[in-house]
Amino acid sequence: MKYSGYAYVNTIGCQMNVYDSEKLAAILTAYGFEKTDDMDKADIVVCNTCSIRHKAEEKAFSFLGRFAKNKKRDPGLITVMAGCVAQQEGAKAFDRLPHLNIVLGTRAFERFGQHIDAVKSGKRQIVDIQDSEMIYESLPDAACFDETKISRFVTIMQGCENFCTYCVVPYVRGRERSRSPEKIIEEIAVLGQSNVKEITLLGQNVNSYGCKEGEISFPRLLSKVNQVDGIRRIRFATSHPKDLSMELIRAIKELDKVCSHLHLPVQSGSDRILKKMNRGYTKKEYLQQINELKQACPDIALSTDIIVGFPSETLDDFNETLDLLKAVEFDSIFAFAYSDRSSAPASKFPDQVDEQEKKDRLNRLLAFQETVTEKKNRVLTGKTLSVLVEGESYKKRDGFDPGPDNLKQMYGRTESNKIVHFPSDHVKIGDMVEVTITHAYPHSLWGHPLECKT
Repeated sequence: MKYSGYAYVNTIGCQMNVYDSEKLAAILTAYGFEKTDDMDKADIVVCNTCSIRHKAEEKAFSFLGRFAKNKKRDPGLITVMAGCVAQQEGAKAFDRLPHLNIVLGTRAFERFGQHIDAVKSGKRQIVDIQDSEMIYESLPDAACFDETKISRFVTIMQGCENFCTYCVVPYVRGRERSRSPEKIIEEIAVLGQSNVKEITLLGQNVNSYGCKEGEISFPRLLSKVNQVDGIRRIRFATSHPKDLSMELIRAIKELDKVCSHLHLPVQSGSDRILKKMNRGYTKKEYLQQINELKQACPDIALSTDIIVGFPSETLDDFNETLDLLKAVEFDSIFAFAYSDRSSAPASKFPDQVDEQEKKDRLNRLLAFQETVTEKKNRVLTGKTLSVLVEGESYKKRDGFDPGPDNLKQMYGRTESNKIVHFPSDHVKIGDMVEVTITHAYPHSLWGHPLECKT
């Protein structure tokens, strides 16, 4: 059935949630709703939620809680909790949010439309956290496109088989399932025809893509994506170290559109902690993989995830993590203090680390990494890098000469995922520009395009 009105979709969490929100927005568009950036104007509000950390979960309840007043003013307003927190909480979400209409789990998207119909017909509260045998498939909807966005996410698989002891993903997203390569290529082809220049393939562990289904391997899928017209850059996340293959390393080296950048979460540098996390590799094995990567791709940029303060982590364990960072010299890291999730096994582990100690260790880790990142960025000063333009920048830096006052400040990313700011009136979003780097900082590079170098 078609309706009229406005829809507001709020996304909390990871890249996969961004992708899922686009799918939800496409369903709403198909049902006649027009998207809006004004939540107070909306006739239906969707919050696509994340449960990976307690803070994200609370953020979802806080966001939806503010619509209790709107609901009193407009009883016809439909409120929806979707995604991981919805899958985790089920009907319990109504205890905290009695004005909520729909609790839509991670595997219930294909039934979203019929639940909207049911609420429109008078049903007050609906919970759907049932599994589905098939991954919900739909092609990108041009009506949902942000025309200024030249980089898009494409989920290639759902769920996870690894059961890391700190993680809730297998419980809220289910067991691992891969999409068919044909559907993935069809979706990316549509994006390539719609002025999208860069795609990021998403999965909890892309390295195991297709294994259960007997489909092609992930490197073979990369080879097929590499042939899609219009796409100029290919990224992917996340790779699990225990499944990183030489075939994938060769694909990074040989496929011209695959970026020379790999995000390879290590989580800890302590073998004892890695075993408690159920990660499936040792520090030595991880470092061996890094060595193989650097031998095959000397210029590869590396990033990782670190969890600080995992239950029973000692100062010696933490120092092992610092030693690993010193050995690898990552271009960037994503580091977090350990947070209990009730459905994850680690929440029952003894010897929890003091919260202040977690913060202190995290600050030490981040401070160290900032010096490494700045050092690696400074090496790029004087070099000319290819930058994919993403938009206009309004940042300014002391000591950086932007040239004539009438030039716009633009920004984009290098193949190694570094942000570059530069002045130009001649480039547009989606252009590939050669930029000579003149200044380097911990979180960005600044320079001048060859066309207007000063």
